Amino acid sequence: AMKGVTLGIAPDARLIDISHQIPPQDVLAAAFVLRHAAREFPPGTVHLGVVDPGVGTARRPIAVATDDHFWIGPDNGLFSFVLNDARVYHITNKALYSPRPSHTFHGRDIFAPIAAHLCAGLDLAAVGPPIHDPVILPEIAAQKSAERITGQIIHIDHFGNLVTNIAAADIEPWGTAVSIRLGNYVLTGLSRTYGDVAKDAALALIGSIDLLEISVNGGSAAQRFGIDRRDPIVVEPTTGR
Repeated sequence: AMKGVTLGIAPDARLIDISHQIPPQDVLAAAFVLRHAAREFPPGTVHLGVVDPGVGTARRPIAVATDDHFWIGPDNGLFSFVLNDARVYHITNKALYSPRPSHTFHGRDIFAPIAAHLCAGLDLAAVGPPIHDPVILPEIAAQKSAERITGQIIHIDHFGNLVTNIAAADIEPWGTAVSIRLGNYVLTGLSRTYGDVAKDAALALIGSIDLLEISVNGGSAAQRFGIDRRDPIVVEPTTGR
């Protein structure tokens, strides 16, 4: 239905599905997938995201512009990873909605039409007024000091790799000389890739999207450590100890 609405307004639009595997109502999972995949798309791409447990409530529909991409969806933290230095607008121009918007399918009736109009050349400012307080998920930012970084697991992939919210840039001043504590376990140092350790051995590395990951070569770190999303992880430098 959303694709039909989009093509009815912007028939030349090219529609690409990023994922239909987001768990129901899981905004953090959706935000992570957008961070992981959307940056690979070309400049000018319009990203339409609908993981929207608050549909029909007072939560705002928003349109976001970064330097080279647009983002359309609910103001519930879905775009937390792209909001730095972004322009955010509250979608209030009902002339751009479907004629009879429902209370429970804003993806079809609000977000798809807005995304299609942007594909067709609409000026983003036409969707409504700017806002300066979009919702940002607390999980996206690690807590940093000179002595340690405290973060959490924000994603567990198909292989059981534990992806954290600790960025490569956070750890860079310490190089690979770090101690990583999760639950009752401690890992020392950073590996470059999975094969740097023996089969079935645990390791820490910077993954493909520049976030710290905990893995097991040929196995599942989630099962090995009994760790779940939102569990804490602490990184400290080992140099000089």
